[in-house]
Amino acid sequence: MSAVAEVSHSDDAARDALGLGPRAVGERTKNLELTSAGTLPAIDRYNGVLYDAFAEHERSLRSDAWLRRHVVIQSALFGPIRATDRIPGYRLSYDARLPGVKLRDHWGGTRELADHAREFSLVVDLRSVGYRQLMPLRDAIALEVVAKDDLGRRRALNHWNKHAKGDLLGRLAVDAPSLSSMEELRTWGAEHGVTLERYGESWQLIAEMPTATA
Repeated sequence: MSAVAEVSHSDDAARDALGLGPRAVGERTKNLELTSAGTLPAIDRYNGVLYDAFAEHERSLRSDAWLRRHVVIQSALFGPIRATDRIPGYRLSYDARLPGVKLRDHWGGTRELADHAREFSLVVDLRSVGYRQLMPLRDAIALEVVAKDDLGRRRALNHWNKHAKGDLLGRLAVDAPSLSSMEELRTWGAEHGVTLERYGESWQLIAEMPTATA
């Protein structure tokens, strides 16, 4: 937190260290108020394509209990946090350059995420590559998101990758299932509008092919 605050005292420093563009550089001031700002549950604090897709699903107390038990979010600032842990707003990503702190070395040597994962027989990793490298997790299923055309050809997705992951998480939170294997997850998905397939050595989440707009 000290290193993040240090590079957030000026626009120039924040642009260089945090990779903030002209439209986002003003958000550096959030990093100067980390110990005094109001907090929100992490699942509500973050925004973007994945979290917007998740928010399309109606939550309940049952959903929040499931999220608290089953969902961990990888934060570049706070490390692995539960979806319902309350955090302030901040700007820091996995590829930030901080004085005296290499994020991959800092988080890569901790055991919190691995220790928590051992409580479950099934761990599905929805993190992007950058965050998976920040804190590697062995034996987790890194779910790939692909689209299939009418001929069965598959292609990886970018923007829709995040949307599909957020939608999957939202559906899981609404139903709050207890699952112990990918086969159980696949069966659950078939009953809840989610297509999961084994493809070679990996598991894939099949998203709808985005349609072109004029």
